[in-house]
Amino acid sequence: MGKDGTSIPDEEWERFLREAEAGTQGAPEEPSARARMVARRLQEEPGRPEGWRTYRPAPRRRGRKVWYVVGLLAAVALLLVALDPGRVTGWFGGGNGGDGGSGEAGALRPTVEEPFKGSPAERWDDGTAGISLPTARATGWMNKEEVARALDRSRDFLAASSLDPGVLRGERPREAIALINPRQRDVQDYLTAAFGTPSEDDDPLLLFSRFAESEVRLVGDVVKTQGRITYREGDAGAVEVTTDVTYVYPVVRAAAGSDEVVRTIARREIVMSWDDPEKVVIEPGTFSLVSYKVDTTNGGCSTFTGYFTPEFGGERAASDPDGPEVDPYDRSTSMDARMREAGDAECGSAIRS
Repeated sequence: MGKDGTSIPDEEWERFLREAEAGTQGAPEEPSARARMVARRLQEEPGRPEGWRTYRPAPRRRGRKVWYVVGLLAAVALLLVALDPGRVTGWFGGGNGGDGGSGEAGALRPTVEEPFKGSPAERWDDGTAGISLPTARATGWMNKEEVARALDRSRDFLAASSLDPGVLRGERPREAIALINPRQRDVQDYLTAAFGTPSEDDDPLLLFSRFAESEVRLVGDVVKTQGRITYREGDAGAVEVTTDVTYVYPVVRAAAGSDEVVRTIARREIVMSWDDPEKVVIEPGTFSLVSYKVDTTNGGCSTFTGYFTPEFGGERAASDPDGPEVDPYDRSTSMDARMREAGDAECGSAIRS
């Protein structure tokens, strides 16, 4: 992108590649994921990997995408309800952000009319209202107004990727993809594969929330959220924006008359770099992806269809988790720590959904 905000012509792009290969001084840097293998160290050591364009797509390597399901704990809870319903009620309300209350556990089950019932998300805000933005200030190559615009566009990406009704029904997230730097070749390759032949390595759910309309449908038009956006000056004067948001999706089976409500919970951490066009080849109004992680409850375990595949009723009781227990509503633990705790396990147990 030139100083006037115009796109770089193809011939200029080719010239950049030739000059960069020859070692020309001052040529903009092509966004690249060559250093992303540093992400593997996250499981063995703490701290933030260093390096310009250090990608950390933790869920894409070594089984770090951990899908949590409610299994044996649900059966135990049913037994305890029969023995002491008052005690079990507290499970659904206590803890980080949880509800207190009394009454039988059955009264806290979600319904089509109240899909967030019995969940901390019942008190969360709707949609983008639950995603807090910091105060903008001049940072890196951007002035205060430009930083404010970058923050707004970062939240726009979250809305277009994880809240848009059409995308949630399985449509291609065109508006969200349009905000990603098209010159970032490895990410574009990932997107092409993810929406063509999804797999463990190329899974659209790392960045986007999608349900197969033929299998399940969302209950109502509200998605509950809690999270925040932060930013700092990154390498080469970039404004690096980190988003860490938990989304709660209530769904029922697609069949007419279905009324068993379950919830899929996805926590995503996405780091975006709003780069200086004098130093990085980038299209105007787009960002480069630095890293992306996802941790999901009841979204599918070791299934890579490109859609969340929530389980209902007996399907959950039959699951055989091999990972640690987690509280999907607990945001006191960083995503890096959660990924390290999960290790190579494919499935864990959620203490509530």
